[in-house]
Amino acid sequence: MKRPLILVTNDDGISALGIRNLIRIMNDFGDVVVVAPDGPQSGMGHAITIDSTLRCDKIVVDKGSQREYACSGTPVDCVKLAVNQLLERKPDLCVSGINHGSNSSINVIYSGTMSAAVEGALEGIPSIGFSLLDYTHDADFSEAEIYIRKVTQSVLDQGMDKGVCLNVNIPKIKEDQVIKGIKICRQSNANWEEEFDKRIDPKGRVYYWLTGKFVNYDKGTDTDEWALANHYVSIVPVQFDITAYSSISSLSRIFSNYE
Repeated sequence: MKRPLILVTNDDGISALGIRNLIRIMNDFGDVVVVAPDGPQSGMGHAITIDSTLRCDKIVVDKGSQREYACSGTPVDCVKLAVNQLLERKPDLCVSGINHGSNSSINVIYSGTMSAAVEGALEGIPSIGFSLLDYTHDADFSEAEIYIRKVTQSVLDQGMDKGVCLNVNIPKIKEDQVIKGIKICRQSNANWEEEFDKRIDPKGRVYYWLTGKFVNYDKGTDTDEWALANHYVSIVPVQFDITAYSSISSLSRIFSNYE
């Protein structure tokens, strides 16, 4: 039997330590092809390139996979190019990450890492986004590896529901702590209280720097934020259908006279 074909991407760039660790892990599960941004693309969400050219160059970073491509576009561009141009067949699995930092709660809608996974699901590929709650460039991914392997093996064995991908966040733990296990969660009701720091550059022009703090309004014990705060790996199933089904009936009544 053929080994699974695994597409690996991210939003921190093809040279980031997170994706290099993910490539190494995925090599044990199948034939790996990497299509990732040539530089950082954090916070790009589901953006695609439509007003400029896309370049995608075959490169060698550390001989970590069979084929690697550095793309000038966004994480979603990477998945689209892989499926439509670079691969001979549809991947059996798409994995994105390992992101340097959290993609829990509201962060999922801004995340390039998770948007790549969502795009994979949209293409009908079982897809997973992995994130470690450590923003440093030299983060230690060793504690995360066992859980990445468990989740990957489960998806390869069991498959995924159509149109759904997994948002997997792994807590950063201190030396005297341990990861307790895995929790299947809902997305926490949380948000960023944002501010724009107004500054003046050396030429006297005004510019702004986005700042703010993350606020969790959700006191539930079934959320990703609760799981991570209590040293569990959180897994949230994510879908690309963002229809607010609960509002269809009330809106239909309001607009019934306009039919």
